Amino acid sequence: MIMRDFLIILFGCFLFQYGHSQSGDAPNGWKAFAKVNFEPVVIDGGQSFLLVPQFDEKIKALEGKQVELEGFVMPFDYGDRPLVILSKYPYSSCFFCGAAGPESVAEVYFKDKPKSFEGDERITIIGTLRLNVEDVQKMNFILEDSKVIDP
Repeated sequence: MIMRDFLIILFGCFLFQYGHSQSGDAPNGWKAFAKVNFEPVVIDGGQSFLLVPQFDEKIKALEGKQVELEGFVMPFDYGDRPLVILSKYPYSSCFFCGAAGPESVAEVYFKDKPKSFEGDERITIIGTLRLNVEDVQKMNFILEDSKVIDP
């Protein structure tokens, strides 16, 4: 459980520099997330630590606004929930394998239940950004009311 919490907290690092993309005015979330700094916080009496995002005012200004992410669907069982974990990198080099930082993953909730995705399927989504520091069971970057953008 501690490792999962660690991974969830780590996820938060890509939310600052952004440009425009195919969705018009929505900033590129990955570029923005990359500007977030993470500070290690010791837990469990010094046996473990979490990386906690330090959201500055420029990142906070994006909260509640739409951002766009193009990435790879992580192969997890989501059940009936309209949720996926999206990674900037394919599964072989993603955050969960230890090959990337917390800025490279996002928790994505869809407005309407999307089609089923294949693991490592590349998709582009747009959604409303919510920043998370408090809930270690969730990612630091959460997109709500998201939809898939057709290529």
